Amino acid sequence: MRLQDFEQYKSVFIQCHDNPDADTIASGFALYTYFKELNILVHLVYSGRFQIQKSNLMIMLDKLEIPIEYVDVNTLALTDELLITVDCQYGAGNVAKISAQHIAVIDHHQVEIDQQVNSLIMSNLGSCSTIIFQLLVEAGFDIKNYSNVSTALYYGLFTDTLQFSEIYNPADKDMRDSLQFNSSTINLLRNSNLSSSELEIAGIAMIRAIYNETNRYSLIKAQPCDPNILGLISDMCIQVDNVDMCVVYNELNDGIKFSVRSCVKETKASDLAIYLTTGMGSGGGHLEKAGGFISKRRYDAQCPRYHTEAYFSGIIQQYCESFDIIYAKTYDINTSNMRRYRKRNLPVGYVIPENILPIDTPITIRTLEGDLDTTIVNDMYIMIGIQGEVYTNTKEKFERSYILSEIAYNLNVPYNPTIKNRLNGIIIPLNKHVRSCIPSGEVYIYANALEKSIKIFTQWNEDKYMLGNIGDYIAVRSDDIHDIYVIEKEIFMLTYEEC
Repeated sequence: MRLQDFEQYKSVFIQCHDNPDADTIASGFALYTYFKELNILVHLVYSGRFQIQKSNLMIMLDKLEIPIEYVDVNTLALTDELLITVDCQYGAGNVAKISAQHIAVIDHHQVEIDQQVNSLIMSNLGSCSTIIFQLLVEAGFDIKNYSNVSTALYYGLFTDTLQFSEIYNPADKDMRDSLQFNSSTINLLRNSNLSSSELEIAGIAMIRAIYNETNRYSLIKAQPCDPNILGLISDMCIQVDNVDMCVVYNELNDGIKFSVRSCVKETKASDLAIYLTTGMGSGGGHLEKAGGFISKRRYDAQCPRYHTEAYFSGIIQQYCESFDIIYAKTYDINTSNMRRYRKRNLPVGYVIPENILPIDTPITIRTLEGDLDTTIVNDMYIMIGIQGEVYTNTKEKFERSYILSEIAYNLNVPYNPTIKNRLNGIIIPLNKHVRSCIPSGEVYIYANALEKSIKIFTQWNEDKYMLGNIGDYIAVRSDDIHDIYVIEKEIFMLTYEEC
């Protein structure tokens, strides 16, 4: 989908979902501005049982001058006009249906309706605002000239990712880092989000918390409320001295929204969020803060007899028992029952970061798998695998393992890794500096397929674990028995051969 494809229409209606939130409003407003600048007649509308009343949204509409209209869908019948639904799907239960002949859908939720229309649904993103941002950039629309649009998109992502605690896709992070927004307006909106009734909801929810002493977690169900209230409750719950992780959730008309917190390195909040939503929704976030959404339709199909409290209690317990933990630096691995492998003769990429930035520069390496915060040190190499996977290496190990190649390295991956200089915020794409190398075949590993999930704290990172799922491979270098790590199944099959 390209926005240029819609410039043929003389009139466009942009529809937000019923009971609008900041993300749908921001997405609609950005599109509204784009079409208005092209002198196309455009309307930003919403419908449903209730008109906008939340204080933060009223402030958003006022401060950012967003011309949204409440309409009765029964009075609209679009023929030549284009209808675009944002942050929702035409015909779904959370958006009133406007009769229209020309329809487009832009959304970031799980697919709920089999679309027979022009649709762009990217459920791996944290907000619809991110999709709109990408479309505007691709269309050559200079967002920097529109402060209100930038601020709206930033706030849309901010609210839909529980104040960035759920943000995990690099595209979301790129938008967050590049937008030039009005910070005073964001501060005002952020501090106008809680009503007295929502404060009461939070208090009642915490009183009714369930605690599991064995695995040190709390489970809390809240009444329907703004998703950010779930984050508020979980932020308070995780501060309790005997709670290592917590899950706070509520049931909505279209599914279950939840927030996750963890304060121990053995549990990444993002991993738990993904585990809770497997096959039924999407989840993710950071080490300590995460969240997700479970589709009601999928939940009802897979867990028809389960009360939500029983589901969450069971699945969290299952998660806690599903993995082993290895601390590589002190773990003596037994290689006698492991097979020996070497890397296939396939080119991989490498970057020498000290050729780009000075030694001791703190950087963030951004990849599709997440952000890696590190500092450039002498003889550091950044390796890029055949599917865009990124890891660091030392010059000594690199020279023992690889041969330099003149073959151009093609980064044909969904997201090109970048380096962000944390001192000044400048982002440097790695594809401009990557060079090619080929495994020498002289270094071997021992590896086995995992029959149980595992978390490995590697010798080069004792604070963050590598997660290996059933079918992935646990591997150790033959010349360093403490260099233990995980290789994803698909990558392993492509890059290694038994010897």
